[in-house]
Amino acid sequence: MAKLQPNSSVVCLLVFSVVVNLSFIFKLYGHGGQWELSWSRRAAEEAEQVAAVPCSGHGRAYLDGLVLDGNQPACECNSCFGGSDCSQFLTDCESNADGGDPFFLEPFWMEHASKSAILVAGWHRMGYTFSDKAYISQELERLIRKVHDIAGNAVTQGRYIVVGAGSTHLLNAAVQALSSSSNDSSDSLSSSPASIVVTIPYYALYETQTEYFQSVNYKFEGDGSLLKNISDGSKRVIEFVTAPNNPDGKLNNANFEGPNSAAIYDRVYYWPHFTPIPTPANDDVMVFSISKLTGHAGTRLGWAVIKDEAVYQRMLHHTLISNLGISRDAQLRAMKLLNVVVEGGGKEIFKFGYTTMRKRWERLRNTLSLSNRFSVQRDEPLYCKFFQKIKRPSPAYAWVKCERLEDVDCYQVLQEEANVYGRRGSVFGAEDRYVRLALIRSQDDFDILLHRLNQLVSKEDTQHRSYMINVTTDRFFRGKTHVSSS
Repeated sequence: MAKLQPNSSVVCLLVFSVVVNLSFIFKLYGHGGQWELSWSRRAAEEAEQVAAVPCSGHGRAYLDGLVLDGNQPACECNSCFGGSDCSQFLTDCESNADGGDPFFLEPFWMEHASKSAILVAGWHRMGYTFSDKAYISQELERLIRKVHDIAGNAVTQGRYIVVGAGSTHLLNAAVQALSSSSNDSSDSLSSSPASIVVTIPYYALYETQTEYFQSVNYKFEGDGSLLKNISDGSKRVIEFVTAPNNPDGKLNNANFEGPNSAAIYDRVYYWPHFTPIPTPANDDVMVFSISKLTGHAGTRLGWAVIKDEAVYQRMLHHTLISNLGISRDAQLRAMKLLNVVVEGGGKEIFKFGYTTMRKRWERLRNTLSLSNRFSVQRDEPLYCKFFQKIKRPSPAYAWVKCERLEDVDCYQVLQEEANVYGRRGSVFGAEDRYVRLALIRSQDDFDILLHRLNQLVSKEDTQHRSYMINVTTDRFFRGKTHVSSS
């Protein structure tokens, strides 16, 4: 019998396979069981080097930041700190309580650096879509649904999800989708633009964005209570409902109901670290953002949870027309962050966030409780299903009111007398006796804000006595002048 001769190509393939496996085993076990880095080593070392720059604890160095001579990354300092290493305290600086950058969660992510870090290869997701031709990662959508199930703040089962470039992108997508639906019908409503309404105080972006795009399908009409009093139901109404509200933290509800009205629920602050979660939200259109969930405002990723398929399709169409989908890099980062959030049932990040905000609110309330000049919004404790206890809200913002008759511009009072700047009440459609102060910025920002407020409150009695003496004296001399001239 003739002997079988092995095929040379098979032998080569077998040898190659053995070599590859031996190489793999060497890489895996030849360094204490640790995988040997190759192409990613340089990027990892660069990231570690930048992250290790201390900046005196009052700033950060970033991979995409400035680079000093000698290729050293530059520190970007917190408000009121300067110098090359942010060690210099600037005593005459303004206290920034205006912007809504959620740096209060930064310490959490520093504690979870290894779990939340990502290193992206140069060839990562170079196409427009994923392999299934979708513009959203299936894994990201799964994690979004899971985090809502854990927090208990929204019903997602049987709902559609659209991802956008932050909540800003999706709010306009929702307006476009809901206002264009009237044009699909043949009734008289389709001939007039939908009325976009809000409840005062309201987030200013609703007005500025709606008016900026100048669509024939909708028109911003402001305070919904005025329209409600005169409306006979013949107008198409789209209402922005912010719950919790920006700026005062209230859990608002829609004022309009019926077949000719629709509501867009802005629920970016509806998380356990800002408010008790009494029940899962189950609204027709709900908008969320990773910005206020994890603190990563710069990632620019939000999502909408939608009941109606037709509205979902219109919103999806808007995101594709305006942006051709959302950055694959942003989706990857969001997936990594949400994986950390859901780990351990979400207990870590929500406990950290709530504890931080609760302590800030306790300190702020203790300061303003000594004041007759300033007041802050009141809130009612509610049962929170996530924490399984009754707790007070810990909103992202303090809605401060100047109580004295002479303090008609509270923003100006705080700026001139305390070197604190927030955001004027008129920006939110309210009186300028109100001012919004952000409490979610860095610990440095909050500590400086509270220090300045403490100083201002401690001077109240002296200032008010001086003011009353001046007013009384002025009235006296005006009275004398009036008598003599008569």
